[in-house]
Amino acid sequence: MARAASPSHGGLLPLPLSVWPTETRLLLGLVVTWCLFGLVVLLSASWWPSLQETGSGFYTIQRQLIWLAISWGLLLVVIRTPIRRLLHLAGPAVLLGCLLIALTLVVGTEVNGASRWLVLGPIQLQPTELVKPFVVLQGAALFAHWRRISPDQRLLWLGIFGGLILLILKQPNLSTAALTGLLLWFIALASGLPLTWMTGVAGLGAAAGTLSIMVNSYQRERVTSFLNPWKDARDSGYQLVQSLLAIGSGGTTGSGFGLSTQKLSYLPIQTTDFIFSVYAEEFGLVGSLVLLLFLAVFGLVGLQVALRARGNQLRLVAIGATTLLVGQSIMNIAVASGAMPTTGLPLPLVSYGGNSLLASLFTAGLLIRCSLESAEHSSPVSGRSPS
Repeated sequence: MARAASPSHGGLLPLPLSVWPTETRLLLGLVVTWCLFGLVVLLSASWWPSLQETGSGFYTIQRQLIWLAISWGLLLVVIRTPIRRLLHLAGPAVLLGCLLIALTLVVGTEVNGASRWLVLGPIQLQPTELVKPFVVLQGAALFAHWRRISPDQRLLWLGIFGGLILLILKQPNLSTAALTGLLLWFIALASGLPLTWMTGVAGLGAAAGTLSIMVNSYQRERVTSFLNPWKDARDSGYQLVQSLLAIGSGGTTGSGFGLSTQKLSYLPIQTTDFIFSVYAEEFGLVGSLVLLLFLAVFGLVGLQVALRARGNQLRLVAIGATTLLVGQSIMNIAVASGAMPTTGLPLPLVSYGGNSLLASLFTAGLLIRCSLESAEHSSPVSGRSPS
């Protein structure tokens, strides 16, 4: 008699897919759909600037396809790697991320008033993006064993996370700092820490964000222009005004694929931070609601993975991964629609950029891996060979 392979072992991709749980196959399908959707939206948003800058409308999408292939390779590696092994890498990776972010403050390339990039020959690294999946992993490792680890270890990692957020604020990058803080907060809340503690931490986080805005004129200007962008529509409010014009021009059903007018030199950074504005103009309110519904479905499936997870670490990794992908998407849409101050935060799996793709598909791989391991523990797949 022979046992069939477990769904989480064997091969680069744990095949056959037929033995995967329905939930896991649904997750994989949602990630594939998200990536294909992102390519379609990016093709439209990038065509005009690529044509103007390089003479080829396909320049940006070709580079994105290369990074997408590399990122899917990383996702497949993550799917076949046990979460416990990835957790062992998380601590050193977070420390390395802190070091690289600190380097951006010294030798980083400044873009739009913020120093977030390290240029290594032809490769541009954005450490704040690459460190996000490891924050999920290390946050889960810390808070899953919170009551069993020593006070010294707790303070050490809380200090490291605090230092990471402060370094991100120093760039300055308020949106990513806020996202990192919220990510850790949700993981800690899901671990069962007292609500009174979490309320206090939320207050401290809000105070730190307020202080950062008061100290940095760059961030303060973003907030004041967010409150009334039309007051200075040609300068500090320009980005948001053009984004709102694009979204408003879409109406109910949109202007049609490829027919956005705001992307023709009016809307800034339309392939990254404001790519949703191009999408909303071309697909209208209906398309925007479909995207929000998709994010809601993805979030519900991710929550289902977390609820079925066996063990605190697995559950917290699933919650962190879901929060990161869906939460960052909601924040990007909120910025583009004027519900949040204008900040630089890409739309996962849609915005142009190799760093964002790598981090997002790594995170998606963590969620799929959690689903596989939960299924293996709850109902291992077995079979018998023919007599």
